[in-house]
Amino acid sequence: MTDPQVALLMLGLFIFVVFLGFPIAFTLMAMGIGFGYFAYFDGDRMWRAYNRLSETAGAWDQWSDWIAGFFNNRIFDLFINQTYTVMSNEVLTAVPLFLFMGYIVERANIVDRLFSTLNVASKNVPGSMGVAALITCALFATATGIVGAVVTLMGLLALPAMLKARYDKSFATGIICAGGTLGILIPPSIMLIVYAAASGVSIVRLYAGALLPGFLLVGLYLIYVVGRSILQPSSAPRPTDDEVPDVPLGRVLWMLATSFFPLAVLILSVLGSILFGLATPTEAASIGALGGILLAVAYRALTFQRLRESVYLTARTTAMVCWLFVGSYTFSSVFSYLGGEQVISEFVTGLNLSPLAFLILAQLIIFLLGWPLEWSEIIIIFVPIFLPLLAHFNIDPLFFGILVALNLQTSFLTPPMAMSAYYLKGIAPPEVQLTDIFRGVMPFLLMVFIAMAIVYAVPDVVYYLPNLVYGR
Repeated sequence: MTDPQVALLMLGLFIFVVFLGFPIAFTLMAMGIGFGYFAYFDGDRMWRAYNRLSETAGAWDQWSDWIAGFFNNRIFDLFINQTYTVMSNEVLTAVPLFLFMGYIVERANIVDRLFSTLNVASKNVPGSMGVAALITCALFATATGIVGAVVTLMGLLALPAMLKARYDKSFATGIICAGGTLGILIPPSIMLIVYAAASGVSIVRLYAGALLPGFLLVGLYLIYVVGRSILQPSSAPRPTDDEVPDVPLGRVLWMLATSFFPLAVLILSVLGSILFGLATPTEAASIGALGGILLAVAYRALTFQRLRESVYLTARTTAMVCWLFVGSYTFSSVFSYLGGEQVISEFVTGLNLSPLAFLILAQLIIFLLGWPLEWSEIIIIFVPIFLPLLAHFNIDPLFFGILVALNLQTSFLTPPMAMSAYYLKGIAPPEVQLTDIFRGVMPFLLMVFIAMAIVYAVPDVVYYLPNLVYGR
């Protein structure tokens, strides 16, 4: 087999092993080292060492030379260097700090207060509970960026209240699943940090570029929720006074001041300091982590147990992301050295696609990859395969990254592998079936596709803020 054929075998074998359920990070490292040993193998040196063993009847110093030759393969140097490069990456330093902020906020009972307040404040809006749940999901997802945590917690808080208020099961579950995925797109998104590290795009420009598409998607979700509530009142009945009591305006404002605004100010402070150049993402993330601790203290929710859980979950998730990077860098380096990247590049460029056709093809592949894989694996492993092709099609990596972030919403919403649905089903009441959840997420999936079409048609949705703040 030629080296490019070995590279394609390497890629195909990886996909096959992933479908078998093996841990992706360790699979990447094992295949990178295994195929890398073949790629960098120095056969002449090993043969000379073997001949010396034969001539000296296997003297120990010759055996040690042969053993040293066996392990003296450049793949081991590559693996060590890639590990050091990832662990010292300044962009990735922000990941554990943002994660810690999210886990602290999750455990400080802030979300419970937030949903109750928004539920009261929006009582007179059609589909008020759905609107409150969606805004709470969006704000909480922005603070955490952890889809499973948002969907699970909102499923425990909002879903029982919505079902008690006679909401359609599919409608209620769809709102929670769709709202819980918004943290992938809306800054300060951890996914955008990972994309910045993989692509070399400025994280501040990515954050600025993602704001308007994020608000666009939230707006489309809200339009659907309110519109359906008006056209089909039985799916979202108006809450009774027993379910949501009338509260004086002054009391509502006080509730907003003590629940909505503190979290909103924390997020806007972190994001604003990044966008206006007052702090680096890492510095802003550290302030956010400190702000999360202060919020927990203010709400009298900070205990040693919760702090320990937050630190543990932060370390576990950060280790997963970093080792994925190590494995991906090693795998992609060997894949490129064997010529696999060139084969794919020549194949795609040989199709004579237009830039629009290439974007649609790339997004379709990422959409399909979202069924078996998490967003982190897609960004770290497969998106770098497309990045070298962007220059050929004259596509800005910033624009491509925002489209990928929008597209990855679908990876959590598309049956049969919609992870948001499975997160919610795990904690939903028994009468809520998985088919109900699948049926509920489909309209929101359509909203994602509409948002992507708008971004395709009007690229200034992405470029307006970066160009306004940082220039072209």
